[in-house]
Amino acid sequence: MTIGATSAQTTTTDTAAEETGSAADGPGAPRLERRLGRADLKAVPEARRAVRELLRHWGRPGRSEIAELLTSELVTNALVHTDHDAVLTATVGTHALRVEVRDGVARRPRPRVPHADDGTHGRGLVLVQALADAWGVKAHGAGKVVWFELDPEAA
Repeated sequence: MTIGATSAQTTTTDTAAEETGSAADGPGAPRLERRLGRADLKAVPEARRAVRELLRHWGRPGRSEIAELLTSELVTNALVHTDHDAVLTATVGTHALRVEVRDGVARRPRPRVPHADDGTHGRGLVLVQALADAWGVKAHGAGKVVWFELDPEAA
């Protein structure tokens, strides 16, 4: 299903893509994939809404809100700190939600302690590190994938 006429494209399918080593279940796992246009910050709230819809009946109370927050942090980082398109993928499994954001820049992001004069900048990966059950960065072609996983039943 394609939504909207913007540069972002959402596809929800009942067929999982090739195994990526994630905790998401195989074929039949609900999946969201969205292409994010370079520097298109309108894609951030759109990505949050798409994840919210995907997770409408998933996990304990509050888990989907954490997933939305962490997704928006990864999407924002990809759009602000690269000059490339990005791809958001979220796969819901029985044991975990896995969200990945792939971009075309090989430089690995690092969590950093934000400075008081940074305003709201510099907190994204610190939030991911603090709230995700697992997260990481892996090389992908000429770029990278930044990912996180959440257990649906974790406290």
